[in-house]
Amino acid sequence: MRRLSLLFTTAFVLLLVAAPSALAHDGGQGLLGEADDKTVTNAGFILIIAFPLFVLLMSLLLWRLEKRKDSRKAASKQLSGEWHSGW
Repeated sequence: MRRLSLLFTTAFVLLLVAAPSALAHDGGQGLLGEADDKTVTNAGFILIIAFPLFVLLMSLLLWRLEKRKDSRKAASKQLSGEWHSGW
């Protein structure tokens, strides 16, 4: 629980620190200058690539973790089977 609260606090502080630079200044221009059609199109393409890539990576991570969990369960079950009998 402590880690979770620390994570949320850190994320909140980073958002507060980054907010002023994200606000438009200099007549509506952002940090990269004027947002023309090419900039918006490239940002869209980056999003089109990034979301499926994120889903793929998280799915692979979950598959690997499930595989580890299943192998641990099988090893535990096999070990408990050897020592199942008592006195």
